[in-house]
Amino acid sequence: MSADPRALLRSMFDAAVAAAQPDRCVPPFLPPRPKGRLIVLGAGKASAAMARAVERHWDGPIEGLAVTRYGYAVPTERVEIIEAAHPVPDAAGILAAKRICDMAASAGPDDTVLCLISGGGSALLARPLEGISLDDKQAINRALLASGAPISDINCVRRHLSAVKGGRLAALAHPAKVVTLLISDVPGDNPVDIASGPTVGDPTTSTDALAIARRYRISLPPAAQALLENGGGETIKPDDPRLSGNETHVVAAPQASLEAAAAVARQAGLHVHILGDALEGEARDVGAALAGITRQIALRSQPFKPPCVLLSGGETTVTVRGKGRGGRNVEFLLSLGLHLNRSENIWALAGDTDGVDGLEDIAGAVLTPDSLARAWALGLNPQTALDNNDGHGFFGALGDAVVTGPTLTNVNDFRAILIV
Repeated sequence: MSADPRALLRSMFDAAVAAAQPDRCVPPFLPPRPKGRLIVLGAGKASAAMARAVERHWDGPIEGLAVTRYGYAVPTERVEIIEAAHPVPDAAGILAAKRICDMAASAGPDDTVLCLISGGGSALLARPLEGISLDDKQAINRALLASGAPISDINCVRRHLSAVKGGRLAALAHPAKVVTLLISDVPGDNPVDIASGPTVGDPTTSTDALAIARRYRISLPPAAQALLENGGGETIKPDDPRLSGNETHVVAAPQASLEAAAAVARQAGLHVHILGDALEGEARDVGAALAGITRQIALRSQPFKPPCVLLSGGETTVTVRGKGRGGRNVEFLLSLGLHLNRSENIWALAGDTDGVDGLEDIAGAVLTPDSLARAWALGLNPQTALDNNDGHGFFGALGDAVVTGPTLTNVNDFRAILIV
């Protein structure tokens, strides 16, 4: 391998992001032109770019609205774009959700409602059930995000406290045909978990959501507690006739992005091993586990021989205990580095494909063989940084942060470990 390790890792990450760009993955799944209107409704970090891709490849009239994260809007001509807060919803998201619901409800039997859904839609498409205030929803979101719960559990609770998720948006659009195009950011690519499934039937129940809240000690406001206990938050089920005839397509997913990154590594002469596109668990635990595999390869050429690259995707979690700036990808990297203990010839990059790791406008970071040594030279204690959930502070001080700006897509976390 002759390429610079840092540059090669970044090239792999960029290839993963490029594979999930809406201009590439949306056009093949556009529906036929309906007798009536095409109403485009979008929610998520990629929704504005998805709407632009529809405009560029559609030969008829379009109307609609998409809500995306602040900073993720792109110029469009016929689909209005609204920006709102993520990961904790704000009033702009509430307003956007109401307008999207009104547009869905206006659809007739000759219309097609094209829903463009991507990661981040759970917070951006925010319309709580009656009795739950914006303050309540924000508090619930913050507690869920800090709990360490997997995204499937977090979204189960969100669905049952929402007036738009869990199939409710598609039910509002009945009797129009609903076609949903999904960019997946969840392990397993289950449509019900992507943006909490606003257009697909939900097999989970209010009882499930209540059990999750109890399991993670989420203190629910009285109105939310009552809705889960009395069944008032029940979602639309998969066999609901209002969903009959609708179509759902996953147009971009983590596996395809990992394959794109693998192609870059193979071109550099490396063996590539994809460990999985749906790895979950505490970020620091995943870091420790992959460090063990990496050491075995580096020291014993088992189960793979170096030089090679280990790729993985999915979504880890961070149970926030410290006062640092967080970020699951940088927490993974910091744990990986500590467990590798300055191993030579090992490099790694971890980043979120949407360009935002946790609450920071930083995608992730690069770990080098001398990261820990450089940190100690600066007076930084890596273990203290990990204990304080301060991976961003740690890698930022080293100058090893990966900053992309808004990528306009989101297929979750990307991890690459290079063993040379």
